[in-house]
Amino acid sequence: MRPSYLIKSQPHFLDTIVASRLPHHKLRLKVGVPVMLLRNLDQQYGLCNGTRLIITRMGKYVLEAKVMTGSNAGEKVFIPRLSLTPSDIRIPFKVKRKQFPLVVSFAMTINKSQGQSLRHVGIYLPTSVFSHGQLYVTLSRVTSREGLKMLITNEDGEDVDEMSNVVYEEVFRNV
Repeated sequence: MRPSYLIKSQPHFLDTIVASRLPHHKLRLKVGVPVMLLRNLDQQYGLCNGTRLIITRMGKYVLEAKVMTGSNAGEKVFIPRLSLTPSDIRIPFKVKRKQFPLVVSFAMTINKSQGQSLRHVGIYLPTSVFSHGQLYVTLSRVTSREGLKMLITNEDGEDVDEMSNVVYEEVFRNV
């Protein structure tokens, strides 16, 4: 027989697990909130990892959303609740959660934006872009120059007009 303190604490502990390929335990959604898909569901309908959507209707087992970006922008899609299992090997046991494969997303990282074409892009750069090629990826996401807005600040938080693109020349050695 298990001690009662273990039985009571297990659900709370399981709710705190944050692992790769697993959304946070608590997802707070409402109609109109922008979200990002965390799984490849259906490439034909543009439902790939990183796709941005807006929730239009909510059910217990399925959500209706409108695709915000890509060739399927404006299309209504349905996002089912899935059984998700993390691939993180640091967890010594199997965890399975029934969740929507989404995260609330008012913004995205440079890496998540890769492969997307966006009409409007706002970029906030408080420090130099820290990885080779990231400035290029960032600037090449927007479909027109008019759709690009940048805010670059220095160490004191003051607006500046320049940003250096970090290039590691070691990458090109022996090429």
